[in-house]
Amino acid sequence: MTWLITGGAGYIGAHVARAMLEAGEQVVVLDDLSSGVPERLPAGTELVRGSVLDREVLDRTLAGHGITGVVHLAGKKQVGESVQRPLHYYRENVYGLTVLLEAVAAAGVERFLFSSSAAVYGVPDVELITESTPCAPISPYGETKLAGEWLVRAAGRAHGISTACLRYFNVAGAGRPELADTGVFNVVPMFFDRLTRGEAPRIFGDDYPTPDGTCIRDYIHVSDLADAHLAVARKLTGQTENGDLTVNIGRGEGVSVRELADLVADVTGDKTPVQVEPRRPGDAAKAVSSADLISKELSWTATRSMRDMVESAWEGWCHHHPEALRS
Repeated sequence: MTWLITGGAGYIGAHVARAMLEAGEQVVVLDDLSSGVPERLPAGTELVRGSVLDREVLDRTLAGHGITGVVHLAGKKQVGESVQRPLHYYRENVYGLTVLLEAVAAAGVERFLFSSSAAVYGVPDVELITESTPCAPISPYGETKLAGEWLVRAAGRAHGISTACLRYFNVAGAGRPELADTGVFNVVPMFFDRLTRGEAPRIFGDDYPTPDGTCIRDYIHVSDLADAHLAVARKLTGQTENGDLTVNIGRGEGVSVRELADLVADVTGDKTPVQVEPRRPGDAAKAVSSADLISKELSWTATRSMRDMVESAWEGWCHHHPEALRS
């Protein structure tokens, strides 16, 4: 197998690329570098600069490198931005996927792994979210991920492609400091950013029907997520018949935002009291995965703790923001 990883120079993509390379898989990365960083990739990794919207680049890459499987991570992923720019998100995430699948089908590639999201579920009122929980996304981003799943499965059935859709929950941490998330869009780097600037970390809403009044979420270490991709890729490789696998990627454990803030304070040593802001529209009181299906299907479970995530994320934050150590 030779795997093409789209978006492989991004935060998650670079972890997936490294996990697969270290396991002996042949990997080629396609990235338009709009947010990807080439230096995240191990020396010698084949990197093609290009977009999934560019059919000519895709055809040339698939044929020229003998690609036999695709891990599709490229796309836009900011919920708030998707509300402001829905056309952009549908173009990048749905039309881009359409162009990629057309190229994949034409090239005879028979394995396709799709990076989806727990955003497909919306805000279900359930104790644990299983893969059979009804999908009702509440943002254009979530809509594009659900539409992407439909498209991947339909193309798989029509063109004899074995497919998998991985529904990520909240991703945090870093496998190495240089691979850390450099964006400030997720809760952990948002806490770090506020502390680095001498400001109080913010919690949005403390009056939810949860034990401490703050939202509860399921977090997954990015290195565990990368290991899950490797396990799923190998599952697809070993299949003798085409099929689809759709699985949650989480730990099945809930952590409240206040508990996370307390852990961040402990790891960073900065005890600045949190600042409580009004609720944000669309935030569910609780969103925790059931991770039973992937354990059953692949004998895979996450192994890294919440503290592992925060400690590795802080080390990575300080690597990219040395001023944090002086704040």
